Amino acid sequence: MTNRVFNFGAGPAMLPEPVMQRAQDEFLDYRGIGASVIEISHRSREFMDIIEAADALLRELAAIPDNYRILHVHGGAQMQFSAIPMNLIARNPARKAVYAVSGNFANLAAKEAMRYGEIDTSCNSAESNFDHIPEFDARTVDTESSYVHITSNNTIYGTRWHAFPDTGEIPLVADMTSELLSRELNIGKFGVIFASLQKNLGPSGLALVIVREDLLGYALPETPGLLNYRTCADKQSLANTINTFAVYMMKLVLEWLRDEGGVKVIERRNAEKAAILYDVVDGSDFYLGTANAPDRSHMNVTFNLAENNLLEAFLREAEANGLYALKGHRSVGGARASIYNAMPVEGCRALADFMRQFERSHA
Repeated sequence: MTNRVFNFGAGPAMLPEPVMQRAQDEFLDYRGIGASVIEISHRSREFMDIIEAADALLRELAAIPDNYRILHVHGGAQMQFSAIPMNLIARNPARKAVYAVSGNFANLAAKEAMRYGEIDTSCNSAESNFDHIPEFDARTVDTESSYVHITSNNTIYGTRWHAFPDTGEIPLVADMTSELLSRELNIGKFGVIFASLQKNLGPSGLALVIVREDLLGYALPETPGLLNYRTCADKQSLANTINTFAVYMMKLVLEWLRDEGGVKVIERRNAEKAAILYDVVDGSDFYLGTANAPDRSHMNVTFNLAENNLLEAFLREAEANGLYALKGHRSVGGARASIYNAMPVEGCRALADFMRQFERSHA
């Protein structure tokens, strides 16, 4: 464990060290049954205990009301780019929906939805390379829209919705892949929330869907069974063999989050971590933030160097100092520090110290 680095990768991302140690301890022999947790049936009593405990923890930590169902689904968040319109677009015969396009994944989701209906993407910040959250005007939403879709945090561009739009009777759908359980939410404001696990919740390969019960039952006739929310809900997410190890790991992450003090505590910690890095960026002409300040993310801090020819040296020296995976996405360039729940405050302090030292050496 002495070789562990501070992993700033955007995902698959850093997991809490106690979680991985616990998984390691239990891997060969899960709680005395003589088999690994990845070897037991998804219908065994042992696994049912795991998934039921995970759901109960998630419901407690996120304050999920009783009229919402928790689904464990295949394919990560991008699979839900298809599943959302397949399950919701037919709520209104007009087959319309609104997509606020605030980044790459929001754009991909909108393009996928266009296969199934008429999609309004006029709320859009592409013209400035997604450096801000576009202004949402609820008055412009067609009343025949089946839902409104947002991506609450944009990992590539380092922006997030600090306040969520009020869509009235039209369900609000949110892709929260990179920030679910990083801040307190009023779940009741949303019709559907979905998130891949690999940022804040566990390993890749599985996603969560939190769906209000009254939105079940609208799937298009051509919807595959495993993408139909009603099927998943009726079968308690076990219509077929799901990624059992990912569910197990998520349960351990949720236990860790509970033991850390819950979402309220982790939200304050995330704000502190982000402030440490933004203070360095804002306090220098050497570093340039790429996201508009009012819309900055607390999960993904994006910045460039005023002298771009120094970027490769910055990344190389950072990695030599145990600061891993800081290269920005090709759409933005520069550097990106993803500081999800598992990133300790010490990691952000170490990065801030390195940034100041690098500036002194190269300015």
